[in-house]
Amino acid sequence: MIKRIKHSLEYLIDKSSRNKTSEAEENLLNNFALSEYQNSNWDESSMGNSVEVSKNIYDGIQLRMVKKKTFNPYLKYMAAASILFLAGLGFFFKPDFAKEKQLSFKTSSNPKSIKLSDGSKIYLAANSSFQYPEKFEGDERKVVLLKGNAFFEVAKDKKHPFIITSGEVQTKVVGTSFHIQLSKSKCEVIVVTGKVNVTSKGQSVDLVPNEEALFESQKLTKQLADKSFLVNWYNTDVTLNETTLKHVITILQYKYGVSFQYNNEQVLAAPLTVFIKKDATLENVLEQINYITNLKFKVYDEIVKVD
Repeated sequence: MIKRIKHSLEYLIDKSSRNKTSEAEENLLNNFALSEYQNSNWDESSMGNSVEVSKNIYDGIQLRMVKKKTFNPYLKYMAAASILFLAGLGFFFKPDFAKEKQLSFKTSSNPKSIKLSDGSKIYLAANSSFQYPEKFEGDERKVVLLKGNAFFEVAKDKKHPFIITSGEVQTKVVGTSFHIQLSKSKCEVIVVTGKVNVTSKGQSVDLVPNEEALFESQKLTKQLADKSFLVNWYNTDVTLNETTLKHVITILQYKYGVSFQYNNEQVLAAPLTVFIKKDATLENVLEQINYITNLKFKVYDEIVKVD
């Protein structure tokens, strides 16, 4: 019965949009739309202003029509009324209407962490921005990395996949830990534990520990990850033994959300051992590097220069 009603409604609306309905069919649609709209229980707090929603849907219908036609005054309510009617029959789920309240989490000069409602932990790099719902609802747990870098420890829940949007990239997991590093030119996803699916522009790769997805120049590729990235350096003391300055700089860029500028690239090959405490400031780490190398790294907002 419900399927029959839904099919008939869709059929008549489609027929009306093509200007093929009879006068009796058009009157039936108009009367139905008006009745459902007037009797509907519209929740303004979660669904928005009913008049504005109806107008937006109405305008969308007009834009999609090849031939303009004269609409009955009540037709602009038809789409909204039909949605409410079908919702009452169980065709839609609550999350489609009651959007989750979104919160923002931002960092300045130091990394910080946050625990989400499902138990997942997000470690956000300095100078980064993250958006998440106050409480997860529906079949999926969706969040957005708006800017910068983060380490995710996702609570396991096979029935509710965890999906992160970062620029043009989507990362989907059910419970695992991994890095996402987002910049203007690229996005990297590095898996520490579990399995991860990464998609973008119709491309898809599956990752396991020690693997990385790189999205750059509109291409998504899979490669082996640098082993030094297979730890949560936001919440762990890190010792980099006999490594190069270039490697240290890479870690600092991700952890503190800064970029480095230098004129002499030969200094990047200099070997050194650096200890980075999990709660160390960038200035503390640079003082250590300056002492070891006799260089002079200085911070200017989100840029580190060698003077």
